[in-house]
Amino acid sequence: MKSFYEELYSNPSPPTDELPQPWSFPLLPQIPSTFLVSLNEPITLEEVRSAITHLKPNKAPGPDGFSTEFYKLLIDKIDRHLLLMHYIRNVTVTLINGSDFYFDDHREIPAVYDIVNWQLKEGAIRPVKVGSYDPVASSGQVLNINSSQLLWSIGEKETPRSVCSESCSPGSKMESIRGQPACCFGCVPCLQGEISNQTDAVHCLKCPWDQWPNVQKTECLQKPMEYLDYEEPLGAALAATSILSSFIPLFILIILIYSRDTPVVKANNYSLSCLLLVSLSLCFLCSLGFIGYPQRENCLLRQAAFGLVFALCISCILAKTIMVVFAFMATRPGSRLRRWTTPQVSYMIISTCFLLQLLLCVTWLSLAPSSPKYNTHTKPGLIIVECNEGSPIAFWTMLGYLFLLATISFIVAFLARRLPGSFNEAQFITFSMLAFLSVWVSFIPASLSSQGKHTVAMEIFAILASSWALVICMFLPKCFIIVFRPDMNSREHLMRRDKD
Repeated sequence: MKSFYEELYSNPSPPTDELPQPWSFPLLPQIPSTFLVSLNEPITLEEVRSAITHLKPNKAPGPDGFSTEFYKLLIDKIDRHLLLMHYIRNVTVTLINGSDFYFDDHREIPAVYDIVNWQLKEGAIRPVKVGSYDPVASSGQVLNINSSQLLWSIGEKETPRSVCSESCSPGSKMESIRGQPACCFGCVPCLQGEISNQTDAVHCLKCPWDQWPNVQKTECLQKPMEYLDYEEPLGAALAATSILSSFIPLFILIILIYSRDTPVVKANNYSLSCLLLVSLSLCFLCSLGFIGYPQRENCLLRQAAFGLVFALCISCILAKTIMVVFAFMATRPGSRLRRWTTPQVSYMIISTCFLLQLLLCVTWLSLAPSSPKYNTHTKPGLIIVECNEGSPIAFWTMLGYLFLLATISFIVAFLARRLPGSFNEAQFITFSMLAFLSVWVSFIPASLSSQGKHTVAMEIFAILASSWALVICMFLPKCFIIVFRPDMNSREHLMRRDKD
């Protein structure tokens, strides 16, 4: 057989281009049938001894590492064992306990181990079998431990924890402790705006800008939006107050129209009083633009509308104050101020003051228009929907212009408060401007200290409070005389008081 394979593989290979076609191959030599019979016969003891005798020196023919010299020295003692191992390594035997006995691929018998627990019994430490490990057992039966028989060194049957630190629950992360092994760590809660949704997390995950962690910091939830809404109690109360308050100036206007021929109404510039009442009604209504979801149109017009209607209102009061002073000074002999007491002069004062505010608002809206924005920094757990005023300088300039008009009206009215006249409005204007300035001076620190929708509520409150101050101080005394004291609303009473 050896000479057959030597002759088969010793012939040189012909070039590939000279190979004959498959059907022209000559019949290749084949193993004789006598060889096939001998190959299939069982290995004999003589063949084992012959194989050991012809082993080359300094070689290890098997995976056990024994050299050829070892096999040759003990050939008479191990030849039969080697022959037997050849047959039994592929044999599987089922034992009485139901387990299988066989040799694995490494020619080794799979080991079955007993698990013992050293326990103190009768004054001596003895091993107690508490389980077994059988790698060839059926699924689920490889490792068996009877935990009820276990006894730990602390004298308890409960299994002790074999870790340095407990696992970190979701919502926290692991942080190593300096000087301790890697298995020793501390659990640190996730920072604000972060979550961890798994046990023993190494890092916390930051929530998106429009989401916020739940209380356990295990998942991100959608942030609620905050703005002054009509459906909430605060927004509904302010809206109802604004609408109801707007009817008060109109009601007073009706009273003045019906009493326009009486001395009280004539002495206090009837046309300017009507224009002032209309502007006051608009002042109450302009606060509605601050309630509801901040749309682009609301943000663009609400501050401008507030500035314009209040500029019109204060301009009317300033014109009334100046006209009172001009009317008194025009009564002096030879005074040239008589021509400045006409209604056209008061309308010119109102138009000039109003146009300056209009120019400021148009410039503001053209260069830096207001628009809605999402504020996520003031209150981290909320999205505050508010109006970006565009230019804070323009807003405070507009408000400062109203302060200027009110201050001028207050100073002029204060100086003219002791002028003669039965129905001199200077005192009423002085108190109204004092109340107006007090409200808006208090608004500045209150708005800076409030956040979110409460800032808007503070501005609405300032609008309503200052408007009510003007209505009460300017028109309550007149309405009282017209409705409840008509005897004082007569020419005879006016002449008698002037003589006194």
